Amino acid sequence: LILFCCAFSIHANTLSSTESLTISRNLTIVSPGKIFELGFFKPSTRPRWYFGIWYKKIPERTYVWVANRDTPLSNSVGTLKISDGNLVILDHSNIPIWSTNTKGDVRSPIVAELLDTGNLVIRYFNNNSQEFLWQSFDFPTDTLLPEMKLGWDRKTGLNRFLRSYKSSNDPTSGSFSYKLETGVYSEFFMLAKNSPVYRTGPWNGIQFIGMPEMRKSDYVIYNFTENNEEVSLTFLMTSQNTYSRLKLSDKGEFERFTWIPTSSQWSLSWSSPKDQCDVYDLCGPYSYCDINTSPICHCIQGFEPKFPEWKLIDVAGGCVRRTPLNCGKDRFLPLKQMKLPDTKTVIVDRKIGMK
Repeated sequence: LILFCCAFSIHANTLSSTESLTISRNLTIVSPGKIFELGFFKPSTRPRWYFGIWYKKIPERTYVWVANRDTPLSNSVGTLKISDGNLVILDHSNIPIWSTNTKGDVRSPIVAELLDTGNLVIRYFNNNSQEFLWQSFDFPTDTLLPEMKLGWDRKTGLNRFLRSYKSSNDPTSGSFSYKLETGVYSEFFMLAKNSPVYRTGPWNGIQFIGMPEMRKSDYVIYNFTENNEEVSLTFLMTSQNTYSRLKLSDKGEFERFTWIPTSSQWSLSWSSPKDQCDVYDLCGPYSYCDINTSPICHCIQGFEPKFPEWKLIDVAGGCVRRTPLNCGKDRFLPLKQMKLPDTKTVIVDRKIGMK
């Protein structure tokens, strides 16, 4: 008599109202194509547990979204479940420390589902459409994935932005944020706490002026949408087998990483700010910055340093006119290869085309 004992591992991409995930059981949810995985994790030796999403197919554990980044579990007891139409995380005392806070019909059964895009969604059980009650893509952490939007939903007032980690292995909200400012001309700003340290320049129909690296490549396409319903940035991959992501680092760098299977590591494609001249308002008013000169700050033609002792080395003063403005004689001069000035207070004639 031969006895066979078989162990099965079933990877489901949904969580029903009768199921739960706990730290102790170490169960996870895997997307249909086994691209992303979701569950509890501990990123360091400290006793702090988080619930998040990471790449399943990539051996190097790379987290792309964290639910309770500012309310970690302090011990190895925690539960994720569906309660009253919401996805909630309960601590060891069954007290909610995080919730999706949706307002759906609690009488209708719902499920949580992890998609192959890396999007965790809540939907009604009998509805497989793209109409979600809640989705993690609306609440980014420090990472922007393909098909994920960064910017404003003008119908709901939702602002999707990135917030850096506190440190490389601490998902707590850090000092840097990456937000879309929707003035007359929209552009992204990187803020250190609440102070701007970098901006992309406005979108010119092809790219953000200060980010030439965003031009279309062989494997990624950027799309900037601005209409009555939304103003947002997203990107798509031309190859489903290529994994790439945008990330705001804990050091204040906006970076693109692409996974290289042959070397089994993430490759840094580009990062912003690129150099010292990318720093916001480095040289002050009526000046420009040239990284290839010393000093790097210069006054625009017709202007001089506000303080003669400044010599455009200290960045405190900026420049002033040599002579008063004369609207009858003064003229405009072109400045080539420049990032357009801050556009929060400009007037734009949108009937004028690119040419």
